[in-house]
Amino acid sequence: MSSLEEARELLREFPVVDGHNDLPWALREQVRYDLDARDIATAQHAHLHTDLPRLREGGVGAQYWSVYVRSDLPDAVPATLEQIDCVRQLIARYGSDLRPALTAADMEAGRAEGRIASLMGAEGGHSIANSLGTLRGLYELGVRYLTLTHNDNVAWADSATDEPGVGGLSEFGREVVREMNRLGMLVDLSHVAATTMRHALDTSVAPVIFSHSSSRAVCDHPRNIPDDVLERLPVNGGMAMVTFVPKFVLQAAVDWTAAADDNMRAHGFHHLATTPEAMKVHQAFEETNPRPVATVSTVADHLDHMREVAGIDHLGIGGDYDGTAFTPDGLGDVSGYPNLIAELLDRGWSKGDLAKLTWENAVRVLGAAEDVAREVQGVRGASNATLEELDG
Repeated sequence: MSSLEEARELLREFPVVDGHNDLPWALREQVRYDLDARDIATAQHAHLHTDLPRLREGGVGAQYWSVYVRSDLPDAVPATLEQIDCVRQLIARYGSDLRPALTAADMEAGRAEGRIASLMGAEGGHSIANSLGTLRGLYELGVRYLTLTHNDNVAWADSATDEPGVGGLSEFGREVVREMNRLGMLVDLSHVAATTMRHALDTSVAPVIFSHSSSRAVCDHPRNIPDDVLERLPVNGGMAMVTFVPKFVLQAAVDWTAAADDNMRAHGFHHLATTPEAMKVHQAFEETNPRPVATVSTVADHLDHMREVAGIDHLGIGGDYDGTAFTPDGLGDVSGYPNLIAELLDRGWSKGDLAKLTWENAVRVLGAAEDVAREVQGVRGASNATLEELDG
């Protein structure tokens, strides 16, 4: 049996839990949530990284759908609600393939039913508008992680890709983390500054996650995780879900991306835009500036290092599909996960280790957050603290 056949066999028993997929934002940007125009029951190769046939081919058993909205939107909260509504529409429309999931038990039930457990994660603290009541509202609507920042700082937390603001987490930021622990909402530290990562680990009594981040020691990009933070995951119980984005995993791509982003802005586009018009600008730039190409091996190098530092019990996968313009060779869309598992098999990873990477760790971490929430709720109620009260 080839490594790829072994990988597919393993994924039938222990499918991938992917920590971050931006399909809802792609649907918003491309067709304003017209699901007839992007019917993911059929292959959407020309438009999307994600559809149901390729999720099945990739061995995906659970997906955290990102309900991301841009941090510069003046109406981030209603836009986030629209993203949540999009996920709910997808689950309702494709109920034979997608199963709503709020808990670790729901994830296991989805696996038993052969449906893809569908969870939600909000990407960026701007989505709560400095309001713990709004945070609780998102939880009640099904959001099970909050990434504390996106690319820009919020008033209470520093981003990895912005100038330092409060030096990590402010006191209100720490209260956000405490309230997330009380709810059972996972604290997601992708996108945040290293200072924010450390403050969150100092504060959280529940496991944290990195929904889509790789190793800074392997590729020196601020979106990646320093080794001293990875070393803390065993004590915290959390996990780092390796991402596939070339500009975060390949150093040559980091440098190329900086130039490509400048070109996008010079043409009047947001540097993360993936509309057809924006992609034409990207493609024209690439024709004269060949893009460095990441591969499956590039991503596996990150996982090898992260396993050495954090241990196999603290790793997962967060591809960031439909949230990136470019992908590694062999990981071009959501059908590619078996190629990564095959590469790791060839590198000597055991099937037990791979089962933890793909399925078991993610289910354990969400279940542990639920356990912590029950304990915390027994000793304190909802916080009504405000940014002004705690930060002045």
